[in-house]
Amino acid sequence: MKPILPAIVIAPMLLACASLHAENPPVEKKGDTLVNQSGMTLYTFDKDTDGKSACTGQCASNWPPLAAGANAKNTGDYTVITRDDGSKQWAYKGKPLYTYKADKKPGEKSGDNFRDVWHAAKE
Repeated sequence: MKPILPAIVIAPMLLACASLHAENPPVEKKGDTLVNQSGMTLYTFDKDTDGKSACTGQCASNWPPLAAGANAKNTGDYTVITRDDGSKQWAYKGKPLYTYKADKKPGEKSGDNFRDVWHAAKE
């Protein structure tokens, strides 16, 4: 029996369907604190404005943004923002999310209340 559609037609159709799959936010809850899929604490920065990151350059090296992929879509309280460099970042209730490079193990919160402007993200 011959296939109804040749493989040359099916392959691009499958690729198109896969590209429509939206990326979910890589965020979980540990108690009332938000963490990434590796269990690392996520943080918010008081100097950010709603949907806009103020953490760039060395700040972003110390506080890496929670990256969103090309297929990431807003879902519930999670939104995708565009950073000044054009990259995408996840935000929770309008607040961009970051990890902290000084946290070495899942569950550490060494950045919580850092300089009174960084806070563990809470649900």
